[in-house]
Amino acid sequence: MRTHRCHQTVFLVIVLVLGMSALVAADYTGEQVMWEVYNRDSGDTMRANLVMTLTNARGSVRERSIVQYRMDTEGVESKLMFFLSPNDVRNTSFLSLSYEDGRSDAQYMYLPALKRVKRIASDGKNDSFMGSDFTYDDMGSRHPDLDTHTVLRKEQIQGTSTLVVESIAKGNEDYPRTLSWVVEGEWFGLKKEFYKQDGTLGKTLSIGAFEQIDGISVITDMTMKDWEKQTSTRIQMKDVAFNLDLDDNFFTERQMKMGPRG
Repeated sequence: MRTHRCHQTVFLVIVLVLGMSALVAADYTGEQVMWEVYNRDSGDTMRANLVMTLTNARGSVRERSIVQYRMDTEGVESKLMFFLSPNDVRNTSFLSLSYEDGRSDAQYMYLPALKRVKRIASDGKNDSFMGSDFTYDDMGSRHPDLDTHTVLRKEQIQGTSTLVVESIAKGNEDYPRTLSWVVEGEWFGLKKEFYKQDGTLGKTLSIGAFEQIDGISVITDMTMKDWEKQTSTRIQMKDVAFNLDLDDNFFTERQMKMGPRG
């Protein structure tokens, strides 16, 4: 009888814990969580040096140096990236404009060999970004209205409390379903899984490090792994600075050709 009561007690504790976890998760809708992620404070202006490390299926490694500028103002998030090295990508630049009103991102690439700026077509947003495991769509800020979102559960990851959100694309996408592990209260993702149209896991984005800089949570190390190709791309962010003197005139095709500020 004592053993039976012990089993009943353990079962009751498990039910209560699971019930409490589900209750906490139910405090937020999926849409609320993803809008918090979309609108979280990331500073009005920012500059950082990036190291992009590409590893192929054989384990060979290539490294690229990039400087990135970002500005968030008046309903538009602007990002401008300049590739500094190696020589085969030097002076290439990328501009992305993401709109809060739901318009599709406007993205441009400057190709120094051709000395012209080309716009990334909407049907090319799922193409590889500069030969990496990130797509052009990954380099923008995906609008929450492009998907339907559901909070599945609450889960600990890397010792941090997260809400696991399932997102289903409303349109035709290469990865129509994703799972995001979002830090509760801080509203940034620690992990994201991308599922292909056949339901299998295609890619995983993992966050290796984040830190507080000027009171803002900044992801400083992330890796995208492509499970089919067995390749990966790591991006490390260094020398992060906020509150720079930037304006709309900097995020232009003209600046893409001129290069970064000295």
